[in-house]
Amino acid sequence: MTDFLPVNKKDMLQRGWQQPDFVYISGDAYVDHPSFGASIITRVLEARGYKVAVLCQPDWHGTADFVQFGKPRLAYLISSGNIDSMVAHYTSAKKPRSNDAYTPGGVAGKRPDRAVKVYSNIVKSIYPDVPVIIGGLEASLRRFAHYDYWDDCVHESILLDSKADLLIYGMGEKQCIEIADRLNNGESIDEIHDVLGTVYAVDTMDTPYVGVECPSFENVCSSKKEYAKASRIQQDEQDHIRGRVIKQKHGKKMLVQNKPMPPLTTEELDWVYSLPYMRTYHPMYEALGGVPGIQEVEFSITHNRGCFGGCNFCSIAFHQGRYVTTRSKESIIKEAKLLTTLPNFKGYIHDIGGPTANFRRPSCDMQIEHGLCKGKKCLAPTPCKNLVSTHSEYLDILREVRSLPKIKKVFIRSGIRYDYLLQDKNDAFFKELVEHHVSGQLKVAPEHCSAAVLDKMGKPHIEAYVDFSKRYFKYTGEVNKEQYLVPYLMSSHPGSTLEDAVELALFLKKHRIRPEQVQDFYPTPGTISTTMFYTGLDPYTMQEVYCAKTPQDKALQRALLQYYNPKNARLVEQALKIVHRYDLIGFGENCLVRPSDKSRSKNTSRQYGNKAHSDFNKNKSKGKNQNNKKKR
Repeated sequence: MTDFLPVNKKDMLQRGWQQPDFVYISGDAYVDHPSFGASIITRVLEARGYKVAVLCQPDWHGTADFVQFGKPRLAYLISSGNIDSMVAHYTSAKKPRSNDAYTPGGVAGKRPDRAVKVYSNIVKSIYPDVPVIIGGLEASLRRFAHYDYWDDCVHESILLDSKADLLIYGMGEKQCIEIADRLNNGESIDEIHDVLGTVYAVDTMDTPYVGVECPSFENVCSSKKEYAKASRIQQDEQDHIRGRVIKQKHGKKMLVQNKPMPPLTTEELDWVYSLPYMRTYHPMYEALGGVPGIQEVEFSITHNRGCFGGCNFCSIAFHQGRYVTTRSKESIIKEAKLLTTLPNFKGYIHDIGGPTANFRRPSCDMQIEHGLCKGKKCLAPTPCKNLVSTHSEYLDILREVRSLPKIKKVFIRSGIRYDYLLQDKNDAFFKELVEHHVSGQLKVAPEHCSAAVLDKMGKPHIEAYVDFSKRYFKYTGEVNKEQYLVPYLMSSHPGSTLEDAVELALFLKKHRIRPEQVQDFYPTPGTISTTMFYTGLDPYTMQEVYCAKTPQDKALQRALLQYYNPKNARLVEQALKIVHRYDLIGFGENCLVRPSDKSRSKNTSRQYGNKAHSDFNKNKSKGKNQNNKKKR
């Protein structure tokens, strides 16, 4: 089959179908590309012989869109799309976004808030006897009782909130195939409670005896300490080798999460990425301006899944998992050759990457048999002694792809873990990265410079970034290129005080870094950092963690990271006064901001120190002399 899947009843009837086996509902527009989860799941089911109709961004104000295919034979599959619907709609300041990259023309508002819940409840009201299976990022991260930043309270599991029958968490290909086959064989959805990588609910009297129970919904609502305990259990068991069943009581229901599904093998990943994707958005969107979300990934190749980096603010560990699996070199080369045949290809492959581009194997050999270590990180605060850092296979792939006919350049735009790169004793990849795979600037993510804050982020200390940047510019100079490093920085992460933000501002000034954009910490469900934000506790130490929560606190930290911007001057001055850093307000080389006119009228010597006072008087005297010359 070399066409898009049916998107309406007319398409379905043209295929000779009277009824689909599955209707896949998504909050995104229909883009048939392997970077879109909906596309992968629907193509996988199609490849297994099932009839799948795609219902994208249905109008939730009525039921007409939801009934156009009729009742599916087996089930509804529901996802919010590639990203969480609330993140798609709102900034970290909870302000509505003006556009949506996964909607035709980038128009905002084409999906509801909490799309999975809304879609599922509508379907259940229309066809209460049809199984509803929810999945994707939004469902996966909300599978337990979770803190909802937008409502500022704890919500129950989305499985119960949506009235769905089953929840698939993580990457769902294997789960979907097994569930589809069992439903097709006549098994009731109420009996399918043993599929790995799924969550179901039963009456408490039917609670399985296996696994571990975390604090109940009622307890995590009433006690932040209990919430932190539950969060740690949920994170620690997210391993397909040593992870256990997790249970969480919700009133008279027991939520049960089965062990994680093992990740796809190399052979299975190769098969998934070989399916007949159209690799673009559906033509019905052309008149609306297309779907902007395709632009970054249209000529990109995903070569791996999973990430053992384990940043506390990132949802990948809780969704994809920390175990890294990869596609074969042959599969990647085949896709690269396919890209060169597409009509819009200009000779540039934008990325060969994934969650972290330079991971081509598990972080150590021990985890292959025993799983990833509980409560420990592979790279932070320092690399584990068992870490195996090698880029030889990745480099071999890059070399061959860039040598293919019609390919002018291969870039790496997804994240590079520079701390992992530094552990590789062979610097061949580092040098070729600089020479061949950077499009003028390389984006990396030190996030902060304070060791205390980086520990709460689960990131390496800043010395690793400094070491990396020195070598980066050294290698750049050796190939006579003008290239830059663009550091991603985050303000107001749990643990970051105003003093830490000042420390970061001084680091940026010292290293002449002027970030154009700064990301405020965004408390999304399912992360350790969000747990810290809500509870004020580190779930792994149960020690208190400072969190900037008010708009003013966040604005002060963000302004310090862009201290050089005149628009931020008064906020920077205010922040420095709060932490009694008057030495940084003035006219000296080390100062971050000049005093405001109001401040100058006060006792400058007492406030800003003798040097600042002297500099101020010199400038004042100079100004008087110039005025006298003008008068003469």
